[in-house]
Amino acid sequence: MSAVPQQPPLHETPVTDLKGVGPRNAERLAKIGVTTVQDVLFHLPLRYQDRTRVQEIGALRPGDQAVVEGQVQTTEIRFGRRRSLLVTLVDGSGSLTLRFFHFTAAQREALGSGVVLRCFGEVRKGPGGLEMIHPEYSREQEAEPGSLESSLTPIYPSTEGMHQLSWRGITDKALALLERQPERLPEWLPAQLLERYRLPELVPALRFLHRPPADASLELLFAGGHPAQQRLVFEELLAHRLSLGLLRRQRRRVAALALTGDGGLRRRLVQRLGYSLTAAQQRVGAEIAADLAAARPMMRLLQGDVGSGKTVVAALAALQALEAGAQVALMAPTELLSEQHFRTFRDWLEPLGLPVLWLTGRLKGRARSELLAELTKDLPAVVAGTQALFQQDVRFARLGLVIIDEQHRFGVHQRMALREKGERGRAVPHQLIMTATPIPRTLAMSAYADLDLSVIDELPSGRKPVATVVVPASRRQAVIERVRAACAEGRQAYWVCTLIEESEALQCEAAEARARQLAEQLPDLRIGLVHGRLKAADKAAAMQAFQARNLDLLVATTVIEVGVDVPNASLMIIENPERLGLAQLHQLRGRVGRGSTESHCVLMYQTPLSGNAQQRLAVLRESNDGFLIAQKDLELRGAGEVLGTRQTGEMQFRIADLVRDQALLDDVAAAADRLLQAHPERVPQLVKRWLGRRQQYINA
Repeated sequence: MSAVPQQPPLHETPVTDLKGVGPRNAERLAKIGVTTVQDVLFHLPLRYQDRTRVQEIGALRPGDQAVVEGQVQTTEIRFGRRRSLLVTLVDGSGSLTLRFFHFTAAQREALGSGVVLRCFGEVRKGPGGLEMIHPEYSREQEAEPGSLESSLTPIYPSTEGMHQLSWRGITDKALALLERQPERLPEWLPAQLLERYRLPELVPALRFLHRPPADASLELLFAGGHPAQQRLVFEELLAHRLSLGLLRRQRRRVAALALTGDGGLRRRLVQRLGYSLTAAQQRVGAEIAADLAAARPMMRLLQGDVGSGKTVVAALAALQALEAGAQVALMAPTELLSEQHFRTFRDWLEPLGLPVLWLTGRLKGRARSELLAELTKDLPAVVAGTQALFQQDVRFARLGLVIIDEQHRFGVHQRMALREKGERGRAVPHQLIMTATPIPRTLAMSAYADLDLSVIDELPSGRKPVATVVVPASRRQAVIERVRAACAEGRQAYWVCTLIEESEALQCEAAEARARQLAEQLPDLRIGLVHGRLKAADKAAAMQAFQARNLDLLVATTVIEVGVDVPNASLMIIENPERLGLAQLHQLRGRVGRGSTESHCVLMYQTPLSGNAQQRLAVLRESNDGFLIAQKDLELRGAGEVLGTRQTGEMQFRIADLVRDQALLDDVAAAADRLLQAHPERVPQLVKRWLGRRQQYINA
């Protein structure tokens, strides 16, 4: 007797194996990443409709989606802006209007007085009471006594050409296959984990979510809190956590230069600073120093609020590498910021006898060739720059440390390319990643679980919080007078222009127009202009003039968001703040308050403000705590918006929601550790199920 051939698992079973899925539907499904039967099962409904019971018309409320049954009382054609067919339906408890904008003469005849209908639709307020617009309906003789749905009706996220009936047909077939052969969708979570965290098994959870029983709580399903949903959320978060754990293990197997140094250069820099490091700076500096001294590559994320002193900590790390005879690359996302880092490091390091170089895209010809030649010499040096640092012709002799500022602005491939620049045999450089955008713990646990985390959670003494006010644009003249008064006292001010439109060209034009208007209204002030379309040399000249106090007012776009350090600037005006995220507004505000003088930020908004915008601006007015602001930003805008697509790389969740599901993260972290220790063979399977090809890019 021949053995029954083993069926492939559902993640290897093409969707075309389901009856009724031909080449055309397969092509449509592929557009949204559904190519296998497993993909169908994990393509979960967005929401549900309750078609399991008939509701009394008298109990309906606006917004309800309901099945009703009643008798047609009247039918008429109403003429107005749009011709419509109005059908009045009564059931003894009340009446409801059915409104059809598109109808035929035959349809009108079929909906005559006395006909009994069963309808499904959304209830809305109409001119004469409650109504349904274009409901689904059937006549009494067509609606069999048992024809109500036995489960809640799922509504799936879809693509062009795929109707909800098609989705229900496809998922019916996938569920039937799963029912017959559940072993083709393996349960990768061990029984101990399911029991410990009270999670249902995978197959029953999927079956429930595709076809919830009539008594299932719509409210709980809508909130994402049903145990069946939380089971899948847990598994998806676990897969992401494990992918980062695998990446972390992989990195720890690679060698790096052990950068020990004798500490002499670091001590000399601290002595020259003229101020003491905060306890937080000292603590974080010690964490980084220990990492650099190890023979495996450091991968550390350095977080610190605006003005917390991350650059000094980075300079001390660079000096440790230089003491060990290695080179340091410092990469910033903009030429403006890279130049500021170059100048800061040059002021600190050149008095110690150390070379600091600057490589940007505008360095050409002989000057560029000479700088590249310097990098090929096996001599300690720091080179600051932009993306130009990882161009093909850039070669380092002994790159020991890479410092990346505001790393979320770089793509995954760019960060990997710079790391590869330093490979000597099998050794790779240490990486210190800095961000002045405080990242809520929720996101740090999920997006950066492969990194060690250091937080500078203390501001230098003497720093005063920035007082923030929110005013409508109708008070523009009063704001202009405030700028005049501040500059008359010898202070400097920023005026930041943002637009509702995304166009950089329009934003630059707006900044130019605002600079001209302000020059007319404030003729006694020296006004400069900085925006993204200026030549780099003109931009740098304007910034240098502002830093040297040769300008009173700097009109700019959000290009000044990071890296500009002018302690004498004490007033910041931001137009259209409702257009920006909280984290970006906090960054912009951080350009003032860098000296000992009390500083102010004016958020000048356009009316009317949405409720969400009012909430966001209120948070900024009430708090200077970057981490609290980042958490509020996460709650109001969601993880994707806060991190930005480039920062998340390919990290997009199918089912989990980092804000809604953050309470699970500690359990997910513990479960990941248990799984890696006790069931390492299951880890790749889980990661593959949820991330597929994307896993190689997660925070690489």
